[in-house]
Amino acid sequence: MIFAFPLETVPVRGYRWFWTVEFIVPGQYLTQTQQQRLQMVLAPQLRQSLELLQVPALELRTLVQQELQQNPTIEETPPATEQVEIEPGSGGETEANPELDFKEQFEVLSRLDDEWREYFRQSQTFHPHTSDEAAKRQFFFDSLTQPESLQEHLLDQLKLAGLSAEDRVVAELLIGSINDEGFLTTSMEELSHSTGAGLPHLERLLKLIQEFDPIGVGARNLKECLLLQLHRLGKEDSLAAIIVRDHLETLGARKYPAIAKALRISVDEVQQAALFIATLEPKPGRMFTPEQPTYVLPEVQVQKVGDAYTVMMNRDHIPHVFISKHYRALMEDPNTGADVKTYVRDKIRAGMLLIKSIQQRQQTIRRIAEEIVRVQRGFFDHGITHLKPLTMVEIASILGIHETTVSRAIASKYMQTPRGMFEMKYFFTPGLKTSDGSEVSNKTIKDAIAQLVAEEDPAIPLSDQAMVEKLKERNITVARRTIAKYRDALHILPSHLRKTY
Repeated sequence: MIFAFPLETVPVRGYRWFWTVEFIVPGQYLTQTQQQRLQMVLAPQLRQSLELLQVPALELRTLVQQELQQNPTIEETPPATEQVEIEPGSGGETEANPELDFKEQFEVLSRLDDEWREYFRQSQTFHPHTSDEAAKRQFFFDSLTQPESLQEHLLDQLKLAGLSAEDRVVAELLIGSINDEGFLTTSMEELSHSTGAGLPHLERLLKLIQEFDPIGVGARNLKECLLLQLHRLGKEDSLAAIIVRDHLETLGARKYPAIAKALRISVDEVQQAALFIATLEPKPGRMFTPEQPTYVLPEVQVQKVGDAYTVMMNRDHIPHVFISKHYRALMEDPNTGADVKTYVRDKIRAGMLLIKSIQQRQQTIRRIAEEIVRVQRGFFDHGITHLKPLTMVEIASILGIHETTVSRAIASKYMQTPRGMFEMKYFFTPGLKTSDGSEVSNKTIKDAIAQLVAEEDPAIPLSDQAMVEKLKERNITVARRTIAKYRDALHILPSHLRKTY
């Protein structure tokens, strides 16, 4: 059993001394030994830098707002004569030497005033936003409404059903047990036990709810859902209803000849019934749970200028943080108490660390983006067929940083390019060697598979082995199991399930 106790010393370059007390249990006896060792720990400054590097721009603003509330010496407003601003990262010298006199620190702040103004001016001219555009954007966000949920829709219909108060309570419990796809997920036995109502009573209320909109809601499985829809359409005795009721699993496997043989009808009749069944809604509650749009903000913008691609950081939403000049006067005031000066000094150093971390974040993301553009020049010129294999280890080796730094820097970050918006992780893909010795990205192979399936004859779909042969014609040699893996990743069914008769 080992316990480690930190010494009361200041960590040096992320290292800290620990006393280790080890209790050894030989049989039933305890002995104690003591040794000193050096252990690597993450300093608070390093943790903050890593956190700022990993979060996207929108979350970065939230973190900065939290810091603004805790640190009165930093502000986020346009530059003014009362304030001296620091360009992010300009406090590197003072952070590296904490013993630097504070008067010299403030002189550094003053000299950097003009530099920050130019930085702020460039960021404003890069993406100018007028007050009208800001008002339109705010109006758009204010106009967003919360869509009605499936449960709310059903409860509104329940109010018009004319049920007694007791039945309404039980019916509300039934509706609460319906998931977002429209299926009843709790068994009737459990509901009977929790409500105290008998099974016939619950069945009667469930039948009532199954008459509500949308059609098929309240079903306990897919078969019941489809049969409810066929019943509402007046086709409860049709061939489609018979197939759903007796041969649904066989239909899911697209074994039309087997169904035709069992029902003694032609394959064409089965296929026509299958086409009609495909028009039914397997998840009746889906219309009330639309996919929420994901709002992303590009950290990097890639523009083609002449024959070259230029990488520019999107600074519009990066907080412009600076240290107020008011605290310079406060520090120089002889009437300011020592405790106040100590407090202000600590807060200014924390603010300078924040500014430096933001600048380091921007520089790291920019360097990685520039390297991506250099390596993937073929993609930007010709499209996905020219996407090259690229790993984080390669980028880290070129830039002289750690692989985990690259991983943090590209996490949830997006690039706006002439070919559209892409997540930065999109450009990092493993590759496979072709027959001529060159490498091709797995995204290129997936795109080729999707293209082959889109162009195939539905009556004679391509098997995985046939795709292997087709790709060989393009000098791409891959194994059949690789085709199957990528096809599954693309949610493409096997050939026997894609076949139409």
